[in-house]
Amino acid sequence: MAATSKPRDRRVKILATLGPASNSPERIRALWKAGADAFRVNMSHGTAEERAALIGMVRALETETGRPMTVLADLQGPKLRIGRFAAGPVELKAGGRFRLDSAPTLGDETRVHLPHRELLAVLAPGHRLLLDDGRVVLTVVEAGEQWVSCEVTVGGTLSDNKGLNVPDVAVPMAALTAKDREDLALALEAGADWIALSFVQRPEDVAEARKLIGGRAALMAKIEKPQALAAIEGILELADAIMVARGDLGVELPAPEVPGWQKRLVALARAAGKPVVVATQMLESMISSPTPTRAEVSDVANAIYDGADALMLSAESAVGRFPVEAVAMMDAIAREVERDRAYAAQLALVETRPEPTTADAMCEAARTIQRTASAAAVVCFTTSGSTAKRAARERIPAHLLVLTPRLDTARQLGLTWGVHAVHTRDVSGFEEMVGKTKRMALRHNVAKAGDRIVVMAGVPFGVPGSTNVVHVTRIVGDELKRHRRP
Repeated sequence: MAATSKPRDRRVKILATLGPASNSPERIRALWKAGADAFRVNMSHGTAEERAALIGMVRALETETGRPMTVLADLQGPKLRIGRFAAGPVELKAGGRFRLDSAPTLGDETRVHLPHRELLAVLAPGHRLLLDDGRVVLTVVEAGEQWVSCEVTVGGTLSDNKGLNVPDVAVPMAALTAKDREDLALALEAGADWIALSFVQRPEDVAEARKLIGGRAALMAKIEKPQALAAIEGILELADAIMVARGDLGVELPAPEVPGWQKRLVALARAAGKPVVVATQMLESMISSPTPTRAEVSDVANAIYDGADALMLSAESAVGRFPVEAVAMMDAIAREVERDRAYAAQLALVETRPEPTTADAMCEAARTIQRTASAAAVVCFTTSGSTAKRAARERIPAHLLVLTPRLDTARQLGLTWGVHAVHTRDVSGFEEMVGKTKRMALRHNVAKAGDRIVVMAGVPFGVPGSTNVVHVTRIVGDELKRHRRP
């Protein structure tokens, strides 16, 4: 699949959600041309056949372009919802009382069914209940075995099956529902590269999903619960990447706290050498408008300045009227930010101390050599992709060309900052490595005649985790002629 291609004119990646507005081969191709580096399939919507078809369309585009394409399957996770009302929506007034209980009868202005007995068992006085994305807020005053009586803190209209968030207690529910297990099996069968796990509260949630995946895809933990923030180090250790899911996180956290947590989560992930995606409401107004608000542009820019590996479009590309324009706008914002001299200075604020490993020593050396010698590119030979991620962690201000014999590795690297991954045959000797480095650098437009290149590889070749060589080479004119020769 080593087709000729040029890297994007930016390092941060764009993850576009597919949906009714982008469910054809033509539209997916247009999203890719506009700047989408990876595609998200939301397992909450559509039929199993429709979701498998979307993944198939991405794979067809991969064959057409010769470029590895990245697919992320986003599992729904548990959804807490109240029951239904007998006479339609009810109006709750601040200061009044309202009861949630296990009785499976239709509700009224005084009570409603809560079909989650395990939640009723752990609620206690003082716990807050956020209904309909926080539009109605209740505070538990009394709690029985199968009921809670609440004071209405923030009143409003409440209707059937509205969602419920419980920020003050760990919900005794597994992150994977029966539906999620079915969707996971479907996603793996269809060839998804990443699985996004919702409703993560503890490291054990990640461990359970990883066991089910069995190495067939990479695992991304969505950080959308306050409980996950308290256990972030353990979660980050077990996950391959994290997503800052600001929508749900912003419901359960006070809104002013979300920007700070976004910055901390991005910094923690980068220090760990794992990709981090910033998601939700990035260009929300572009669902119905061809241009974003200035505040949205600033929000996207700030996530890039923070050092995020990727930014995600949700409804903007899935159901919006301007999906291609939304991707193009995010691409334009990213390129403008990365041209700003302040961008490199911002990235340097996050300290990435090398771990006591040969790979980290090599990556730090490659960064120093690139800057000192003004090398045009760093070329990394990798099997598992781990060295590429450690190199990306350094935020080297040059093209990072990653050559791998494994297609699944090339696909998964589509969410890693700065990486241009190429699926190609492995090398077996040092001279072959140097020659291939020059040819691929020229073919993929990351260097030209006269440029220096920094090469990272492992000897013996083809052994995962053996990166132990940093080599500097220069492309000369004769090599450029040989590359152009048929």
